[in-house]
Amino acid sequence: MTQTKTGCCPPPQVGLDLRPVAGAEADDELAGYCKALGHPARVKIVRLLIEKNACVCGDIVDEMPLAQSTVSQHLKVLKDAGLIRGEIDGPRVCYCIEPQALRRLRALVGGL
Repeated sequence: MTQTKTGCCPPPQVGLDLRPVAGAEADDELAGYCKALGHPARVKIVRLLIEKNACVCGDIVDEMPLAQSTVSQHLKVLKDAGLIRGEIDGPRVCYCIEPQALRRLRALVGGL
């Protein structure tokens, strides 16, 4: 069963991200996020973490029709892209959305 907790998620940041949303660096950044979100399972994981609005501990696998090893690979891709955060909590890892990255992704997409 999936459990949630609020301890590992960062508090909402106040203020604006003033980095450009156009140009070569922004294009590379957007492409990296899009690559990480380029699989429906990863999109579903991000939606799940946004919906829970807390750290999801235990098995995200319960929410997915995929093997545990496959879900772990998808979580790694999302974490490497900076879209999610993973915190070790005893024998398991708790995952939450990285709100700054999500805001940045929205800004980059909005700049298209």
